[in-house]
Amino acid sequence: MKPFVLLATRAEDVPADEEYALFLRYSGLRESELVRVRLEAGAMPPLDLDELSGIFVGGGPFNASDAPEKKSAVQHRVEAEFAALLGDVVARDFPFLGACYGVGTVGAFLGATIDRVHSEPISVVPVTMTDAGRDDPLLQELPPTFEAFVGHKEAISALPPSAVLLASSPACPVQMFRVGQNVYATQFHPELDVDGITTRIHVYADHGYFAGHELELTLDAVRRAPVSHPSRILRTFVERYAR
Repeated sequence: MKPFVLLATRAEDVPADEEYALFLRYSGLRESELVRVRLEAGAMPPLDLDELSGIFVGGGPFNASDAPEKKSAVQHRVEAEFAALLGDVVARDFPFLGACYGVGTVGAFLGATIDRVHSEPISVVPVTMTDAGRDDPLLQELPPTFEAFVGHKEAISALPPSAVLLASSPACPVQMFRVGQNVYATQFHPELDVDGITTRIHVYADHGYFAGHELELTLDAVRRAPVSHPSRILRTFVERYAR
């Protein structure tokens, strides 16, 4: 089988390593089948799409809607690398699934409106499929409404006509969309479980996702309802595109 690639941007080793482990666990891939590239550590290597089955993108610290002068040199580099990659991915309709930061990368490439109007605190929210979502092959094994982990400072307020809306939540109109037939992005985290999001809550406690006195409230918020369905998206993606 040709490998999949996980493009990651987390600078902290503990959540970065755990993110990779979660993608492995829920995709069903072995380490030899999922190549991790830590973009915060160095330039994106050349990716020959003919030699890959698909591309995953994990979450990360970057916000596409930040003012250019507030973005680090690393963020500017990563954004330029994603723009070049997505030019090829979208043109070829190559299998791609971006989680959380995937919304920012694909959305920015398409010219979507990305702002802080529809941010969501770290929590569990109900995500409801659109008619197109219920018909999408990547979501066939999920119920029409399912619980998912979220936590983001920015979101897409308006999709361009080239994108198909697949799912929304009460506070965030764009939770998942598709471009072409094979390029996907989710605002929620399909790779996360309770242990994984608990790690991130502790590691990113001072990153502005919640006030310092809200740590226990945030931990309680991610335990308020069981989350079991979104991870199926990863396995279905692999089953559909492995080659």
